[in-house]
Amino acid sequence: MKCLSDWLPAAALLLLSVAAADMKHLQAENLNMIHPDEHQLVLNRGMRALPRDCHEMLMTSSGQARDGVYLIQPRDSPIVAYCAMQEGGWTVVQHITINSSVNFDRTWVEYKLGFGHVTGDHWLGNEYLHQLTRGPGRYKLGVKLVDRDATTKMGEYDPVLVEDESSAYRLRLGLFQGTAVDALTLDTENYLHDNQRFTTKDRDNDNYFQNCAKLEFQGVPGGGWWYDACAGANLNRRNVIYWQKDCNKERLCKYAWMMVKPADTFKLIQSGDCKKDEL
Repeated sequence: MKCLSDWLPAAALLLLSVAAADMKHLQAENLNMIHPDEHQLVLNRGMRALPRDCHEMLMTSSGQARDGVYLIQPRDSPIVAYCAMQEGGWTVVQHITINSSVNFDRTWVEYKLGFGHVTGDHWLGNEYLHQLTRGPGRYKLGVKLVDRDATTKMGEYDPVLVEDESSAYRLRLGLFQGTAVDALTLDTENYLHDNQRFTTKDRDNDNYFQNCAKLEFQGVPGGGWWYDACAGANLNRRNVIYWQKDCNKERLCKYAWMMVKPADTFKLIQSGDCKKDEL
């Protein structure tokens, strides 16, 4: 097997060491999602041709990019996003910790444009999730769940598409594989999240006679989600992360991630010896 750097331009290795631009000129539509004193943490600031997503950034760097905050440009304007490079170049679109200090009881506009901080608990934004998953090419959705015993479960839906705002950011999912329960496309608890529109406290698109985003558990509303009537899974309720039997009020999870990346990709495992790298 040829080493990855054999077929990517050697000059690409220099991109991550581009001289930093003046921080006051750092441009991103969602710049509010990093603290001003964290602007220097953007790892590819000053890069002229921005990657479309985190996986493209990983490939541009010949697999050398590390976990952290990057500027990406899924459509017309740059945004900041957290990239899980060691996981294979995933763009993190959601992160939540149990009893998070970030309020997930938000309006339609806030879920559209994102909230929180990309270095911690956050929702990247439905509009950017739409821009990423609409292609070009097929994308997949990854879910990572970690319980209080540090047991990690993973799942992937291939493909994934989040439709545009006129369709209320309807979720379209393909085949599932992984160690986690399929809580979005299997109707095991009479809730089917696939093909559902997004609901927030001020825009009710679910199939229940009440607004699912307003229903409380232990005094905390459900938060925005692709509800049915209401949920067999919900990763935006901050007091209990819910994913059927994997995460619930009896089996507490410490945190959860949702991530996207192109479907036809591989993970490069760096061994320190180019001849022994594995795919």
